Amino acid sequence: MPMDDEIISRISACTETALAGKNLSTDDARWLFSLPESFAPLIRKGADEVREKHRGHRIDPCTVMNAKSGGCSEDCHFCAQSTHFRTIAPTYELMASDSIVESARKARDNGTRRFCIGTSGRSLENPLELRVVQKALGRMRDELGLWSCATLGSVSQNTIDLLKDSGLNRLHHNLETSRNHFPKIVSTHSYDDRIETVVKAKDAGMSVCSGGIFGVGESVDDRVSLFSLLRDLDVDSIPINFLVPIAGTPLFDREAGIDTEEALRVISVARLFFPTKEVRICGGRMPALKDRHPEIFSHGADGVMIGNYLTRSGRSPDLDIRMIHEQGFELVPPHPLTPVATDLG
Repeated sequence: MPMDDEIISRISACTETALAGKNLSTDDARWLFSLPESFAPLIRKGADEVREKHRGHRIDPCTVMNAKSGGCSEDCHFCAQSTHFRTIAPTYELMASDSIVESARKARDNGTRRFCIGTSGRSLENPLELRVVQKALGRMRDELGLWSCATLGSVSQNTIDLLKDSGLNRLHHNLETSRNHFPKIVSTHSYDDRIETVVKAKDAGMSVCSGGIFGVGESVDDRVSLFSLLRDLDVDSIPINFLVPIAGTPLFDREAGIDTEEALRVISVARLFFPTKEVRICGGRMPALKDRHPEIFSHGADGVMIGNYLTRSGRSPDLDIRMIHEQGFELVPPHPLTPVATDLG
């Protein structure tokens, strides 16, 4: 059998495994990453079929707001908000709950279905700040009918329970990369710290969004290792971020970043590796994919972050909503929510 026929046959077998909702092996994932670009269309076709079968023809847009910016004690080498680096990212204290809710209202009107409150820092454990976030979460759910998400650093079990009772539906906490590569991009906390937060949220019965950032000098083995751990942790949504080198951060001057074909391969392999889970494309989409960014859905994604990011501007949300429709997809319908009874004063 010619070599190309063997490769085509194995790609088809990987696709059939994912279509059946079964786990792709780490060897298969590593192999898919290694294939020449001439096989990219076949990998993409398989990822598109898997998305269509297990996630349908609807795309779920989400929006994040930077509710507390800068002043972070951690040294994540890709992040503009760290006090270890000199960047032009803004620094401000936690916004009032009214401001958070108003941003969520605008995001809803722009077509988002899930709104994420982001705060800088190692954790958010200050009782006054937590109270602000609790109030905002309750109002987002009761008044706006939005599914909520929060990315608050490493949070305690008590905080997770409080936020869940206040209406938080999903906790976002990226692992960023593999255990092996992590010390090369973060030194102020451990990989186990990250995993512990994900496990706490899962144990509390909360939906978890956890993924990574690609183009930070990681190898194919690092990517597959990250995917494998996320699958073992049974996270619900896998956000795919691509590095945008930021002036003042350690990764700005290195040979970091990711090219377009490589970024699209990450999306396709992620879909095949996580056939029934959300695969959501987030930060760095436009710089990495350029004019090919509408292809994220045909490569397997079923979710996308619209609007601005934590420290950088994004596209106008209406352009992304239009793009979704122009690609032949629909938006997920508004989520049915049950009002949360809270007494926060």
